[in-house]
Amino acid sequence: YVCPRDSQLLVTGSSQTQYKLMKDMYSGCEIVMGNLEITTMEHWRDFTFLQSIREVTGYILIAINQFSRLPLDQLRIIRGTTLYEERFALSVLFNYQKDGQHGLEELGLTHLTEILEGGVQIIQNKFLSYTPQVNWLDIVKDGASEVIINENGPEQPCDEACAGPCWGSRNDTCQILTKTVCAPQCNGRCFGRSPSECCHMECAGGCTGPLDTDCFACRNFNNSGSCMPQCPQTLIYNKHTFKLEPNPSAKYQYGSICVAQCPTNFVVDGSSCVSSCPPYKTEVEKKGVKWCEPCGGLCPKACKGTGTASRQTVDSQNIDSFINCTKIQGSLHFLVTGIKGDPYNNIAALDPEKLKIFRTVREITDILSIQSWPETLTDLSVFSNLTTIQGRTLFRGYSLLVMRVPSLTSLGLRSLRRINDGGVYITGNRKLCYHHTVNWTRLFSSSSRPQRLEEGHMCDPLCSSEGCWGPGPDQCMSCKNYNRGGTCVHQCRFLTGEGREFAGPKGECMPCHSECEVQEGRLTCTGPGANTCVVCASLRDGPHCVSSCPEGVMGEKGLIFKYPNQQRRCEPCHLNCTQGLEPLDPGEKGVKVHARILKVRELRKIKLLGTGVFGSIHKGIWIPEGDSVKIPVAIKTIHDRTGRQTFHEITDHMLAMGSLDHQYVVRLLGVCPGASLQLVTQLSTQGSLLEHIRHYRDSLDPQRLLNWCVQIAKGMYYLEEHRMVHRNLAARNILLKSDYMVQISDYGIADLLYPDDKKYFYNEVKTPIKWMALESILFRRYTHQSDVWSYGVTVWEMMSYGAEPYSTMRPQEVPDLLEKGERLSQPHICTIDVYMVMVKCWMIDENVRPTFKELANEFTRMARDPPRYLVIKGDCSPSDSPSDESHHRVTELDHMEAGLEDQDEERLGDGMATPPLYLSQARSLSRLSRMESHRVRAHLRHRSRCIHFKLYGARSFSGPCDLTRKIQVIAYSPYQVTS
Repeated sequence: YVCPRDSQLLVTGSSQTQYKLMKDMYSGCEIVMGNLEITTMEHWRDFTFLQSIREVTGYILIAINQFSRLPLDQLRIIRGTTLYEERFALSVLFNYQKDGQHGLEELGLTHLTEILEGGVQIIQNKFLSYTPQVNWLDIVKDGASEVIINENGPEQPCDEACAGPCWGSRNDTCQILTKTVCAPQCNGRCFGRSPSECCHMECAGGCTGPLDTDCFACRNFNNSGSCMPQCPQTLIYNKHTFKLEPNPSAKYQYGSICVAQCPTNFVVDGSSCVSSCPPYKTEVEKKGVKWCEPCGGLCPKACKGTGTASRQTVDSQNIDSFINCTKIQGSLHFLVTGIKGDPYNNIAALDPEKLKIFRTVREITDILSIQSWPETLTDLSVFSNLTTIQGRTLFRGYSLLVMRVPSLTSLGLRSLRRINDGGVYITGNRKLCYHHTVNWTRLFSSSSRPQRLEEGHMCDPLCSSEGCWGPGPDQCMSCKNYNRGGTCVHQCRFLTGEGREFAGPKGECMPCHSECEVQEGRLTCTGPGANTCVVCASLRDGPHCVSSCPEGVMGEKGLIFKYPNQQRRCEPCHLNCTQGLEPLDPGEKGVKVHARILKVRELRKIKLLGTGVFGSIHKGIWIPEGDSVKIPVAIKTIHDRTGRQTFHEITDHMLAMGSLDHQYVVRLLGVCPGASLQLVTQLSTQGSLLEHIRHYRDSLDPQRLLNWCVQIAKGMYYLEEHRMVHRNLAARNILLKSDYMVQISDYGIADLLYPDDKKYFYNEVKTPIKWMALESILFRRYTHQSDVWSYGVTVWEMMSYGAEPYSTMRPQEVPDLLEKGERLSQPHICTIDVYMVMVKCWMIDENVRPTFKELANEFTRMARDPPRYLVIKGDCSPSDSPSDESHHRVTELDHMEAGLEDQDEERLGDGMATPPLYLSQARSLSRLSRMESHRVRAHLRHRSRCIHFKLYGARSFSGPCDLTRKIQVIAYSPYQVTS
């Protein structure tokens, strides 16, 4: 139950009246839309009717009361959309009886867990003792918001059962903590201290579980019990009418709730329920629903007229009150005291330019009486947009009076089309002409009796026989032929002229739609809208001319993609397409295709190539349906061994995987849904990088290894830009496209299996624990920065010629090793510079690890001088084959550098900042003698044993392998383990 607040409660009526209003308004209320203000209440008042309130969207003000406790026990969240004094979401002020014994002793907010905006002020509550005991940092979302606790009662201890902060003295008033007790892996609130007990990111105020249906309150919108970032949209694309049309399943935002219908007295503005339309929109009703629609000009505004004792005439003092008025409620009088001024009442003469204010007036409900007018104005054209005079109240039977204005030569009321009641009295205007041509009978009802004077000039030839209001084709009552913008014309621009037109039902010249192509010698359009064009300027979607075909617009059953054919018509993409791409040319099958939805009969498995964490991979062929071409492919079959996941429906994640296109990322060609999912990719004839470096270790040179490091970093940076977390990066999942180019494969597969809980099964032999970041192993947290950790292990594999990480250890022993600060040893071919880059990837704090963009830059820098960073025994020259391979290395390096420069990527200078270090006990320092002395950052004393740096907190470390100078460790570990 949602209820509004009443701002009058604070200032209106006696204490009893205010109490009764509050009780009537808030009884049974769960969500207060606005502010909750409780002031000046006596100690004996019963406020139990407030116990149902769970949420306040504005602020809460408790001031100058005498009661001892406010029973807002169920209040979970204060949103703070409006703030008291523009700073505070909760204000508790001066709640005690002067010279008495009564006053506020407990706040009673025992379930308040979040204030989204604003701070807290609790000041001068004489008997309030437990306010300082509350952990306000756990409640207030913004740590920068003010929390002011001053001049309250003496502090009292919490009950021992609380073992922490509290709201009162009893054991049932202990504060519920939902933020400060959370594991570091939780982005917001939690329901326990474990990393697996994080609330959903859409939750506010806490939760009872990890799902979006377990939230105490929603951070954004509540849609039938589920917290969502937005409500179901109001418009979807209709593939039959080729237009965006109302969504029958749409819901509207009412505060923080998605509702199918707005409450009574609310109107729909876009996708929200509002109490009134914004200034640039007006309220209309369609099919029983009130909507806010753009005014298409000036919005309706009614203004009070003249004719009363205090407002007899339009004058210089009141004319500004008519600015932007479209309707005059009452009459308009123009008297000599208004036009020329009234010295007796100290009213100055009216500036004639000010009368242009009345150009916006379209309707007058009573009469228009003009008995005086500026001498510089020869007509009444300031009322050129006046269409109706209602004549509800008449002056001696007349509703339009123009009397004794010597300067008038014409009336100029060119838009006046209706006088509902009363007659017209025009007299004493010596120079007035054209009024005799007006067909007054068309303006009046049968009871109206117009007064006409002597005849004058003739109307313009383009005017009809109904007459005119003055000289020129823009003063006609109606047009003989056509009308363009209020001016009569001989003909519309049907066939020639700038901007083609069509004729409306009343002979109006209307412009053709902007998507119509201008035709010479024939019609360009036959009516309004993009569906009446003879020829489209760009493309045609059904009957409608459009600038581009629909691409990714929401339809009844999902996203709609279309492409333009050779006739410039928008055609639906094939069902196999996942993006708005034009079908392949016959000679390019298998080259430019994005992921298609395939059928089982289109695929044939030929040979098992291997098995992995999530399934098996076969060499196979793809025979597109209806075709005879056979395309060599790799077919990866994904099995969910838990039985929780089936793959009969195409998901957004599958579509995202199929849309990726990068030179260092394996392209996904097709998706074959079913009980098990089959992913079809390009076939790599040279196998994985792991197999290659193991088989050809003796022929690998520094240039090629560093080039591969750059390529993998750039491919992972591309995945990061497209929000694709790999979760299984390793040398076995890097494929060779050629001897000099690698591509990343197997991205995003884990998210197909475990889209919600991101769970791996660590008891399985093939789980890649040795490649996983510590936070991924312990807390199932997978991010682009956890991919950086895996990248470091992948580089280590390359530099170790395919050795297995932690080869002497079982997977379940790795987490303890990592927590102790130990890392993989320095590969023999690596200088300290390359090894430091790996070490940075293995930082405990993921925010300190380098990004893939930085890694690509760093290895590009190294690839410019490979022998300086990698020392391979027997590699005295840049390559084993100077004539061919050296040329290819230079070309490839130039290509990579140009790619990075094109992206305007930031260079890192002479390396990334000195990192916290995690080094293993297996690294011998004797290899440092092979390095260039000026490249060694720390001067190390040679020992047979290795250095072991423990990287928890900022400290200097001196271990079994001593240092001539200590290295400062700057990492912060959110889960420090001491030894």
